[in-house]
Amino acid sequence: MSKIIARTFFSLSRLFRAAGKKVQPRDPQWAAILREWKEKRGDQTLRMEYDLDADSTVFDLGGFKGQWASDIYARYRCIIEIFEPYLPFATGIEQRFAKNPDVRVHRFGLDAEDKKMSISPAGDATSLFTNEEKSGGEEVNLKRAKGFLQANNFDRIDLMKINIEGGEYSLLEHLIEENLTQNIDNIQVQFHHFMPNAKARMQAIQEGLRKTHELTYQYEFLWENWRKR
Repeated sequence: MSKIIARTFFSLSRLFRAAGKKVQPRDPQWAAILREWKEKRGDQTLRMEYDLDADSTVFDLGGFKGQWASDIYARYRCIIEIFEPYLPFATGIEQRFAKNPDVRVHRFGLDAEDKKMSISPAGDATSLFTNEEKSGGEEVNLKRAKGFLQANNFDRIDLMKINIEGGEYSLLEHLIEENLTQNIDNIQVQFHHFMPNAKARMQAIQEGLRKTHELTYQYEFLWENWRKR
């Protein structure tokens, strides 16, 4: 019996890591959310199905290895702006799309202000905000979202995917405060539970988004999407 339990724990741990989460094997509610997501093949369906075409502009915040961007491009042949502040990841994405002029890679992240932070690698859970970043980190750049969008004339974004391991809170708070969410047709975001006051901040952001957007799907602390009304 102990071997069965160990195998079950290991399998669940792998699923949580694949979703970019800290492992929470004692949280049956979250495990049920994750199980439903997997059953519905959310990564292959919900996260991919949008009204996009070759004229659409997509922002990929948290590019990692560029797989989501690659899948979106294969479907829609749209313009994709990838933001990846961690240099090894950014370099890999640049090499992957080196001959594709429709995909541009930015070696910085978007946030509420211009700043530099320290980061340490942890695969697809690499974060500026976990305890691991305090030792042996690498400096990365973040740019104020409003300044970047205005300077580069991004007055409409068809889809913004946000998976930035904790940075989604300050970014979305900034976008809402500056009334920039009204320029984004779809916001696909993964909220992360390990940030201080995560649930309260998430709920406040969701209330702000409801002023301009409607929820199309939600799997709490996994993935959700907001579509402009």
